[in-house]
Amino acid sequence: MKDLKLAEQRLKEKRFNLFIIKDGKIVFATKSYGIRGLLQAIEKLGNQLSGSSVADNVVGRAAAMLCAYFKASSVFAVTISEEGEKMLKENKVSYRFENRVLNILNYERTDICPFEKLVMGLTKPEEAYEKLKLFIDCSS
Repeated sequence: MKDLKLAEQRLKEKRFNLFIIKDGKIVFATKSYGIRGLLQAIEKLGNQLSGSSVADNVVGRAAAMLCAYFKASSVFAVTISEEGEKMLKENKVSYRFENRVLNILNYERTDICPFEKLVMGLTKPEEAYEKLKLFIDCSS
């Protein structure tokens, strides 16, 4: 829990949008918004992320599935969706949050986030990772 507190504290300093901490050290931080930061962390660090603590501004189903994919031990979210919370629970990842919402919306707030739509109905974190990675590679 010490790592999670540190990750949360760093996130609230507002310089970055995602922090991943393991054994008291920042192993990854980014200013990227959305799911890209988590995908970058997985690409860069892979199995080294196992057992880490994640602090992110927004955690929906897609982000939660990525955290489960790399076996994060804990997650802090400023805002978490009901589906994100459900995914973390199902994958036995401890979590804390400040605000819970029904859905994560797109940037225009006109519809559900495209990443959330992409992982709807998926139950395996590995499937979500592959689908999200392919989607990001195609849209970059």
